[in-house]
Amino acid sequence: MANKPNQDKPILANLFIGFIKLLSCFSLKNQQRIGAFIGWVFSLFPNYNREVIRANLAVAYPNLSKQELKILANKTLQENAKSFTELGAVWEWGVDKQLPMIKKIYGEYLLDAAYEKGNGVLMLSPHFGNWEVLGFYLKTKGTFTVLYQPPAIKSIENYLNKVRGRVGRPVPTDIAGVKTMFKVLKQNKMVAILPDQDPGKSGGIHAPFFGHPARTMTLVSKLANKTKAEVLYIIGERLPSGEGFAVHILSAVGEISSKDELIATTSLNKGVEKCVAINPSQYLWSYKRYRHPPKGVADIY
Repeated sequence: MANKPNQDKPILANLFIGFIKLLSCFSLKNQQRIGAFIGWVFSLFPNYNREVIRANLAVAYPNLSKQELKILANKTLQENAKSFTELGAVWEWGVDKQLPMIKKIYGEYLLDAAYEKGNGVLMLSPHFGNWEVLGFYLKTKGTFTVLYQPPAIKSIENYLNKVRGRVGRPVPTDIAGVKTMFKVLKQNKMVAILPDQDPGKSGGIHAPFFGHPARTMTLVSKLANKTKAEVLYIIGERLPSGEGFAVHILSAVGEISSKDELIATTSLNKGVEKCVAINPSQYLWSYKRYRHPPKGVADIY
């Protein structure tokens, strides 16, 4: 999980930040409309995102017909693009406008009960819907620390730390960050992790994800096993017509804290699958989840 050295490209960073600020001038509904349009355009011609989404969906849902897969892929392109264009609201609006975007909360009792056990809460947030919006809700439950992978451009990392730091404490994926997480959990506080990122060769093992091997992080099981923290999943589902978001909190599946890494990582992925099932088109299928396959397994990309 070592960090890649990053560099500074201020012009590119300023263009990125400027575009986010521009998006913030629109309503949430119109930000989503812009995202839907971008996704629709991307569905019209061959491109990286479209091809990765189609490859992932064909593996994850082998029983769907070609037409069903095409429809789901096109919808996914639009939903994934919305996750980006919504950043205008999520990163730039004031808290007085951000928290009201959350319209429904399911499973809140699971989080309350987890805190009562006194061993900390390990909150897993897959790349589903809008995971950035979840910080506004989690902040209402207390301070939390979030693990993140620093971007390649230093100026963008500074911006991300600033906007994300309003709701949580970001720590990088290095030794110091892992030590911080252990410390926080022992204080009966919360740690949030995106569990479906490729952890690198040394940070995980291959475990089935929708029936196909995907390199999966072992950090979650190690944290859960050593701290006895309660493990939960949380996602922010996008509601239709720009209405806002619904927060879903789900319990962990299987033996996620097992010392057997294959059992633990398989359980972790089963939990992610449970989240995806709520609305498959809102999962980040444009990410190469099955890259670096094990020996003997073909690279689907």
